[in-house]
Amino acid sequence: MHVSDVLKRKGRAVVTVRGDISVEHLAQRLRAEGIGAVVVSEDGVSIDGIISERDIVRGFAEHGAELTTKSVADLMTRGVATCSPDDTVSHVSSLMTKRRIRHVPVVENQKLVGIVSIGDVVRHRLDELELETNVLRDYAVSRH
Repeated sequence: MHVSDVLKRKGRAVVTVRGDISVEHLAQRLRAEGIGAVVVSEDGVSIDGIISERDIVRGFAEHGAELTTKSVADLMTRGVATCSPDDTVSHVSSLMTKRRIRHVPVVENQKLVGIVSIGDVVRHRLDELELETNVLRDYAVSRH
């Protein structure tokens, strides 16, 4: 299965924020959207960075109560690992494991077109396991 298949299932919508918003506003946005990370983008198409709940926790450990006055740009990860719609889900899973990340933006023709989360990867693997189980069950039933 390819990333494009995942995007067909979940959609291509990506929540983005500008780098100049406060971390307090970001936390409210994450809560309202029910998500764990957002892509930082000035135009909604290019990727300036990514910021997650994990970055907020690290920021709190470093800045304490002053964290809420910091901007997203102060805490975001700048060297963002990305994938393309043509990449396999296995490749993205490997990338997530190696980089210890949970969200990978999808880029096509240098434009943001989606995002894949660890939940999407796990869902894909569960679907694969279910298919394998059904095939093996059908095989076993047909043999008897």
